[in-house]
Amino acid sequence: MTTGVLDEAIKKAAIAWISVGDGPAYALWCMPAESSIVVVSGPGEQFAPGLAEAQQATVRLRGDHGGLIVATDAGVTRLTPGSDEWNEIAPALAAKRLNASGSADDVVARWAETNCVLVRVTPVPESAVTGPGLPAEAGAEPPRETPARVETKRPFRLHRVRKR
Repeated sequence: MTTGVLDEAIKKAAIAWISVGDGPAYALWCMPAESSIVVVSGPGEQFAPGLAEAQQATVRLRGDHGGLIVATDAGVTRLTPGSDEWNEIAPALAAKRLNASGSADDVVARWAETNCVLVRVTPVPESAVTGPGLPAEAGAEPPRETPARVETKRPFRLHRVRKR
């Protein structure tokens, strides 16, 4: 049953929570490819620290209800520009890339020029955990520090607001 759940979760995956080593899990946009998922990261793309150099990662996939349905260890393989695998997968991934500027061919060329990384993340079915084996706690953590977080000022008021 675990393999069936894992296969179905991979087929429907659009977002995967991927962590490398003891690092935090990041929600990464992905595309299913056979029995694995493909993730792009790098300049102008999503932030996936350590994934490009990793050999292994932990993947968590959600179900139709939005909750965690499977967690598994996975092998990570980096795709090199110009290889047969890159030429097959990169155009399909670029076509599914939302809000991309230019055509799919332009996006693939930009990925190759700017050293973006395409990785194939292949789950290990024997390590998959589903159903009652999943942790009961939510796993939510407070937001990480980021330069995008800005202190908000109090709203400007020209006149004093009277309370009623």
